[in-house]
Amino acid sequence: MPSVEVDLGGRLVTVPKGGLYDRFRMRTDLDEVARDPRVSSVDFFRTLPKTEVNSAIGPTLTPNFYYRISTARLVMLARSRDIRTRLPKELAPLEIAPGLGIVSVMFFRYDVCDIDFYTEAAVGVAVRPARHGKLGFADLASSLANDHLHSYVLSLPVSTQIAQVRGHDGYGFPKWVTELDVSIDTDRTVARVGNDAGGVDLALSAVTPRQAKYETGERVSTLTSYTSLGGAWHSTLSQTNVLSAGTARFPRGVDLQIGQGRMADVLRALNLIKTIQLDVVTEGQLALHMPVPVSVRG
Repeated sequence: MPSVEVDLGGRLVTVPKGGLYDRFRMRTDLDEVARDPRVSSVDFFRTLPKTEVNSAIGPTLTPNFYYRISTARLVMLARSRDIRTRLPKELAPLEIAPGLGIVSVMFFRYDVCDIDFYTEAAVGVAVRPARHGKLGFADLASSLANDHLHSYVLSLPVSTQIAQVRGHDGYGFPKWVTELDVSIDTDRTVARVGNDAGGVDLALSAVTPRQAKYETGERVSTLTSYTSLGGAWHSTLSQTNVLSAGTARFPRGVDLQIGQGRMADVLRALNLIKTIQLDVVTEGQLALHMPVPVSVRG
């Protein structure tokens, strides 16, 4: 596919020629997106006006809109002491039982997006809200009841330059570019993250849980991620409009291959205990807001 170069905060990146970013620079025409047969509706985005902000990658519009996405998440248990070795001292793991925290291994496919198609994978840990008190169980109950979790991302490879520069320079996420394939449908969920040697860093193969459909706006989950950006703590809010999703608890037939690479190293260091849940969204939408400064406990 032909490409063009664009400037992001002084860094040149290539994007598809004639793609959404090339044509609209984040000011995407929702009526045009609505005509894309892969997008079932844009009503969710009409209620979220964009604003222009200054950022580390220059002036940009927020939120970044993802009009058709699919995602898979493995929820796993690890000991809190192992999680703490990978966390900054300002953050604390969210515990579901004394000494037990939550690790998520996630895969994303963004079919229609303001910054064009890309794929992504992540290892993240659930953390207590930045200004938490002493009642960890209260934090957990509140997070689950409101479908609003807080996380710290340990690794986040992506498949395109623009996603890497925006994510690393603009948000403070540990992003790098690698070969990354994600395929999610109602039958199977398959993903592969390549390493620098051409081998496998991480790979997943699983039966997709039975899907339930939701009206737009009926089920919107939120995630707050913490990053250190320019020497200061920031929080990034993402809102997912779930349209078709399913969950399998204590799933069988999940093949997670931990190979050699940056993601594999992180997972081995966490000494994972057990997979307790597989969540798959075969159709969803996402609004990713730019990070804002946040106060954390010293």
